[in-house]
Amino acid sequence: MTRSLFTLDLAAIRRNVRTLLAALDGAELWAVVKADAYGHGAADVAPAALEAGATALCVATVPEALALRPAVPAARLIVLGPTAPDEVAGARDARLELVAAAADVPEGVPVHLKLDTGMGRWGLGELAAPGRDVVGLMTHFSSADVDPAFTAGQLERFLRATASHAHLTRHVANSAAALTLPEARLDAARCGIALYGIDPLGVDPARWRLEPALRWESEVALVKLLEPGQSTGYGRRYVARAPTWIAIVPVGYADGLRRDTTGSEVLVEGARRRIVGTVSMDAVAVELPGPVEPGARVTLLGDGVTAEAHARVADTIPYEIVCGLTTGPPRARRVVRDD
Repeated sequence: MTRSLFTLDLAAIRRNVRTLLAALDGAELWAVVKADAYGHGAADVAPAALEAGATALCVATVPEALALRPAVPAARLIVLGPTAPDEVAGARDARLELVAAAADVPEGVPVHLKLDTGMGRWGLGELAAPGRDVVGLMTHFSSADVDPAFTAGQLERFLRATASHAHLTRHVANSAAALTLPEARLDAARCGIALYGIDPLGVDPARWRLEPALRWESEVALVKLLEPGQSTGYGRRYVARAPTWIAIVPVGYADGLRRDTTGSEVLVEGARRRIVGTVSMDAVAVELPGPVEPGARVTLLGDGVTAEAHARVADTIPYEIVCGLTTGPPRARRVVRDD
């Protein structure tokens, strides 16, 4: 067993794409694979998403798109973030589509104009007459997962501003809006987190029929018996009140197991066990009811251990959990399943 083993299930990615397409009811699905597909591996996820019915791929930067282009030579690749002037020529050569969120609109490359309807970041305050290179109109919801009323207001402002340009592709919905706000689906939806089988509202992916696509496993490296008054880890945050068995698992925050996930649960040989003490850079302690053998399997994601649950303990969002994982060499081994 590798100390840190990640398994990506491409069949789950495909099933999630089909689930989202069914929810979109005719709108296109544009798969968001920025940040290396939210830590899952863009070069593997992107082709699988396209095969299952996604019609475009979205990334954050031109370098991300250029790195991904060899894996998807014929795909539509849309760069959602700002593009520097010296990146436009390379984007044109790579057949990328860019987003213009300011007065300067790149020429000679397909462009999506972005309106700021309430996100308060990049985006045009008003929509000028789209030029000949403009292929799409978009906005970015700020609160689709937590504030339906504000999201509805953003949608209304966008529809009003773009009513006379409905011949262009209009896309506003993220994963949360695609699943909960039918009127926001429009021509296409840019879905990211749901593609990976993670609930965009941070609760339970099963309620949307989504399947987590990434599994993370390690093993028990050492088993210790703490006597009353003995502790484990930095800061003595866990002190045994009674004789207590603990397993030391050789992964930590350098591998993506955040320091603030103390108290979250993992599986040891299929049984739920609690993380105790301080998560170190390279190790974590797990409370046991009794001794287990070194080498016992530890599941940190999978089989009901979810990014959503870890995020709730860490008081963050599941996006941050998966984007922070170290899934490749030299700290981890990564396996791709396609069955």
